[in-house]
Amino acid sequence: MRFSTDSLIGVVGAGAMGAGIAQVAAVAGHRVVLAAASAASIERARAGHAKALARDVEKGRRTIADADAVLARLTYVAGADAAALAPFAPCALVIEAIVEDLAIKRALFATLESIVAPDAVLASNTSSLSIAALAGAMQRGERVIGVHFFNPAPVMPLVEIIPAMGTDATLATDVRALVDAWGKVTVRASDTPGFIVNRIARPFYGEALRIREEQLADCATIDWAMRDLGGFRMGPFELMDFIGHDVNYAVTCSVFEAMSYDPRYRPAITQRRLVESGWLGRKTGRGYYDYREGAVRPEPVRDETLGRAILGRVLAMLVNEAVDAVHYGVASPADIELAMTKGVNYPRGLLAWGDALGPAQVLATLEALQQDYAEDRYRASVRLRRLVREGGSLLS
Repeated sequence: MRFSTDSLIGVVGAGAMGAGIAQVAAVAGHRVVLAAASAASIERARAGHAKALARDVEKGRRTIADADAVLARLTYVAGADAAALAPFAPCALVIEAIVEDLAIKRALFATLESIVAPDAVLASNTSSLSIAALAGAMQRGERVIGVHFFNPAPVMPLVEIIPAMGTDATLATDVRALVDAWGKVTVRASDTPGFIVNRIARPFYGEALRIREEQLADCATIDWAMRDLGGFRMGPFELMDFIGHDVNYAVTCSVFEAMSYDPRYRPAITQRRLVESGWLGRKTGRGYYDYREGAVRPEPVRDETLGRAILGRVLAMLVNEAVDAVHYGVASPADIELAMTKGVNYPRGLLAWGDALGPAQVLATLEALQQDYAEDRYRASVRLRRLVREGGSLLS
């Protein structure tokens, strides 16, 4: 086994993701070095850790001694140059959780490579960038891997493990075992745009945005249909406002570009306008909904016929994306089901949901949309067509 609880873990980036990952590793018993370029970010992370652990004590989830021991395992470093990152030299694993910019990540990895041991593992928490592109700039690219947590990392169970084509054959197994030992649910994804969750989930946002742009229903009605009729915890507009439109739009653009501008993943102009206006959702007080004091939430049109038509359209797109991910080897059917239920809290796995709806019904919905719109956006997966023609479960 490459790692043990004696392994020193490094995390670069002290925003919500980096601080959360550092907390997860420290709670699991590791000594952790957390670094960020900004001293203010480091102080926020330090205060956040103290507050989170104090809350655990208050709720009886751990003792004061346990909380103090976790905090004692955390070391904080302000700075991101080679001199500041010198404490990372003995790390067995370093996870970067910095800005989603390939050039900046590659520069950081080059700096880390000059500091850590030749057998130390360099991992990226990127949500959609190419792991191969990160590894390709390294002298020892075989030790680079994707380890994608979901926000907030201490709470969300899923972690995607993404080896690049040149990653050492045993590394994915060793990293997966380590993260499993941290109490997470891991899935293995191929190094394709968006990996599992951020690829398959695109229609949840994109098709809802298309429905709104066509004025078939407003945000409140679409959210009501997906939440109350479909069983999703949040509707797409509520969720985009919660995530932040800067983040959600950037991921959509990244996947769209990386997938050679496939119309399935085309960003919506209305979301672009929100980003341009600075209406980023809850964190700025305005998004698709108004969160300012005194604002009144709009009421949905609770028309079940309309709601089920919306739900059926979005579901067909989601199921088709999951089936296509199986077809192109993005992940196994079992890992796809785990990813969508544990990573984004879907009420059921999309492949099982497609079986319950009936693959023929999913195909018919897509074909009707493609005929109506004459757009490749609605093309059905070849795997879906074959399963309908030959019979069989989408989970097979």
